[in-house]
Amino acid sequence: MNHQASQGAIIGVDTGGTFTDVTVLDPQTGRIWTAKTSSTPDDPSRGFADGVAKGMQVASLESVDIGRVLHATTVATNLILEKKGSRVGMLVTDGFKYVLEIARQDVPRGSNLLAWVKPKRPVPPQDIWEIGGRVDQDGRVIDALDEEAVRTAARAIKAEGITAVAIVFLHSYANSEFERRAGRIVLEEHPEAMLSLSSDVMPVFREYERSMTTNLNGYVMSSVSTYVARLESRLKEIGVASPLLLMKSSGGVTSARNVRRVPVETALSGPAAGIVGANFIGASAGCRNLIGIDIGGTSADISLINKGELGLTVGGRVGDWPVGLPMVDLSTIGAGGGSIARVTSTGTLAVGPHSAGAVPGPACYGRGGTEPTVTDAHIVLGHLPEYLLGGALRLDKAAARRAIEERVAKPLNLSVEHAARGILDIANNNMAGAIRVLSVERGYDPRDFVLVPFGGAGPLHGSAIARIMGIQTILIPPAPGVLSALGLLVSNLKAEFSRTCVQRHGRHDLAQIASVYGQLERDAVAWLDKEEVPQGMRRISRVASLRYEHQGFELTVPWGGDKFDEAGLAATIQAFHDTHKRMYTFAQEDTPVEIATLRVDAIGLFQPPSLQPAPATGSAEDARNGTVSLWQDGGYVDAPVYDRMKLAAGVRVHGPAVLTQLDCTTLLLAGQVAEVHPLASLLVTEESRS
Repeated sequence: MNHQASQGAIIGVDTGGTFTDVTVLDPQTGRIWTAKTSSTPDDPSRGFADGVAKGMQVASLESVDIGRVLHATTVATNLILEKKGSRVGMLVTDGFKYVLEIARQDVPRGSNLLAWVKPKRPVPPQDIWEIGGRVDQDGRVIDALDEEAVRTAARAIKAEGITAVAIVFLHSYANSEFERRAGRIVLEEHPEAMLSLSSDVMPVFREYERSMTTNLNGYVMSSVSTYVARLESRLKEIGVASPLLLMKSSGGVTSARNVRRVPVETALSGPAAGIVGANFIGASAGCRNLIGIDIGGTSADISLINKGELGLTVGGRVGDWPVGLPMVDLSTIGAGGGSIARVTSTGTLAVGPHSAGAVPGPACYGRGGTEPTVTDAHIVLGHLPEYLLGGALRLDKAAARRAIEERVAKPLNLSVEHAARGILDIANNNMAGAIRVLSVERGYDPRDFVLVPFGGAGPLHGSAIARIMGIQTILIPPAPGVLSALGLLVSNLKAEFSRTCVQRHGRHDLAQIASVYGQLERDAVAWLDKEEVPQGMRRISRVASLRYEHQGFELTVPWGGDKFDEAGLAATIQAFHDTHKRMYTFAQEDTPVEIATLRVDAIGLFQPPSLQPAPATGSAEDARNGTVSLWQDGGYVDAPVYDRMKLAAGVRVHGPAVLTQLDCTTLLLAGQVAEVHPLASLLVTEESRS
């Protein structure tokens, strides 16, 4: 794309399980509009097009006014989670047919050691062909590639009707020629094949992770490519000719062209957009240490931002499978507004992970849902008004009460209110547990962070979760329900270039390090050139993955400085010691440190938008628009309801209270006070500490 293609309006579209969120930015004035439309699970591109059209409508824009469109998608995620990807044929080095079957000898966290059954692999052994030929870890050819075996395999794959082909040869990160030659042969025999090469997808070591990531890339390639083509077609239908960019799992956007080549990079597209948005809002309020929790209809995604930097990992997972590409470090649980509450066979109350989704949705939506959900509990307790989306969606409180009474209250011999309170307590504590995984288990004290609840249900839960965790400050964005879509607007172009460069026993070859970084940076510059990013808008950073001798896994830290000299190496190793001590409480500074992988991150900067300020004048009473009966501490209390968009800068609202706006509802508990920041965020603290 042309990085400076247009100064026109920017539209961000985030497709969720229940709603599609839209934000529109006028970069000339800084004005931002928001909108929501219903998601269309049968064809997400239809909901995407509806969202773009709705965005243009609320901003009074024509198609020619649009400069670029950005999108966060769950298509790749859902294909992997639901195991609905394409059949993949795989070519591997002779002797490595069962890498996926052997996998790692561990049991997933939270699983019963005795009852756990290894899930079915996405590529069975019968769809894997072994190919003769080998290079060593330094890229030297040991045995020539058996081209006839490749040709025979390609013919068999074509005969089987398989169109996705993954090629994963041993040590191809050091020398990719065998994979590239095999790819050319496959296309000669099977021109319709879609290729996924490990040297393109993940040119780093560890055979299982590299094999699985390359296969998942092929697994989703056909569907994602079709989806992207459909998006571009939908944009043309409504006359929008501007570039389409998609969010990557690492928190940057990339072109549709790149997504077609490596679609697995979008596996955490939606959550990544939310984290970027949370970081932007936090910075606007002077908060650099943040815990973001994105609570939607189906799941809650927790992320941690330390000193303004997104946490990235190369050890992430999507469902049962590892994805070894850089992605935002998330903890995800099945807890959202649509999470279903049920009484188990043992007579206990459980909430989630199953969700009512968009259809039929919670019982209160009036779309045929009969099972009680978290949203139903909120409306029963008075936390939600009897309408959403500015009146576009009416809520049926009576239906919510019936669902909770029949499915939870009566079986447990509780009142409807106590049952609803129990549903929320379980959901809140489940989410607090997920926050501990990403904070305490990474060596961070959550009390040193500001909680940023967002998503359609985030501000309903933020106050309770903060109290459970002992977090003293909550930052509620101006438009929490569409923060992921805002995150798209403030995202930059981003690409990562990695190469394994193992240096063992503490003996480090600075010349080799300089050579590998030099090649990675040339690749990064070529990518920035291709994306037409101006020189002044480019950023390139270096990171390295290190480990102690005999350790099995690495920690990633920034390279220490601008030079590849002893001082830079020493600073990098010290950063590794410090990180190890923070995460594991000790550092082995007398143990040799090994370097495993080097990475270069390339960023093409976009001009960030300016947030609209809160109204300059007005009191809390000016924004008050009613009273609601909240069930708290065993009884009902009257609490004020405020139109949040009318709250002026500096105004303080005391809980208990409910604040309404188009995209979400905020609940303040008794003893809490919310102050309106000049840029329209809410800063919530406990009264005694405010």
